[in-house]
Amino acid sequence: MEVLAVSTKLGFTSFGGPVAHLGYFHNEYIKRRQWMDDRSYADLVALCQFLPGPASSQVGIGIGVMRAGLLGGIAAWIGFTLPSLIALVLFAYLLHGFDIAQAGWIHGLKLVAVAIVAQAVLSMGQKLASGRSRATIAILAMAVALLWPTAWSQIIIMILSAIAGMMLYKANDSELPAIRVPVRRSTATGSLILFVVLLILLPVLASSGSSHWLSVFDSFYRSGSLVFGGGHVVLPLLEREIVPAGWLSKGEFLAGYGAAQAVPGPLFTFAAYLGALMGGWFGAVVATLSIFLPAFLLVVGALPFWDMLRKRPGIQGALAGVNAAVVGILIAALYSPIWTSTILDGTDFAMAAILFACLAFWKAPPWLVVIIGALGGWLVSLFQAV
Repeated sequence: MEVLAVSTKLGFTSFGGPVAHLGYFHNEYIKRRQWMDDRSYADLVALCQFLPGPASSQVGIGIGVMRAGLLGGIAAWIGFTLPSLIALVLFAYLLHGFDIAQAGWIHGLKLVAVAIVAQAVLSMGQKLASGRSRATIAILAMAVALLWPTAWSQIIIMILSAIAGMMLYKANDSELPAIRVPVRRSTATGSLILFVVLLILLPVLASSGSSHWLSVFDSFYRSGSLVFGGGHVVLPLLEREIVPAGWLSKGEFLAGYGAAQAVPGPLFTFAAYLGALMGGWFGAVVATLSIFLPAFLLVVGALPFWDMLRKRPGIQGALAGVNAAVVGILIAALYSPIWTSTILDGTDFAMAAILFACLAFWKAPPWLVVIIGALGGWLVSLFQAV
């Protein structure tokens, strides 16, 4: 119940996309509740960056698993996902056709994301990118991410940073805190096997045309299995699966994008909007479960082996490089798309600075900062309209 309660609070307040979610997680799970140490959290983030799927959701699932086993992972996912799922289904029913992307309170939530990511960059950078060599890896990773913004660039950055880390850091950290994963390795192996079997078998079964919802499950499962680079990358994959099949028009598909940006939680819950248009609440549940299932299977499959691997000297060096690169990717994401699409004038900068101060110096809880940001954005839009 503890995991469900905390993750549900995050599900209601975590605006700003996957990079901002990592900042919310770090503040709530690590700094406030100390469920993990900073090093173990950074290693978990690094692992999830390598896995396909929604990285922030996978980090949340991983923390839930390590806190309370498989049920903890399920509870963490439900709590973080359910608020945005419900909101997007309601958007599909009630707000379809309305333009909410330009609302003042939405802009205020984007300013909250600026503050959250800035705090995460500062906090993680001090721990993971200190020293000349790690700072250099972080800056180079940032430069590559900005100059080559593709879905594959992040994977290449991680691989090159891991190689650099293995070359630069040879020490064996015998004091590395153990990651307790209450999942049997046989269960982990079964999860990985099930992931592969479903990826191969579902298209075969769906090709028979015997069940519409089996085809839907296959399309969303494959989309969730093949995404590297965050939730935004899944949109073109889903569009290629759904629109040509005639399940939704292109206009209907694009209509929910603004709503997906407006709600907290993972962008993958955009699948709930699509499923609701195809089949109401049943369709929303099918689409959501199928797109997140690969992420859950991969995290459960990888975690029991991860603690053993991360204690090897070569892997420790690789993780040092990858963790520095994660800081660089956070800096790149802070600039684009978060900063460039949000900080439009001096008023925006002033509000973002105030929100950052609330988090970093006044230690205000994130839910309060979210409320302040939304109210501030709404008030500014009112003054600008006068």
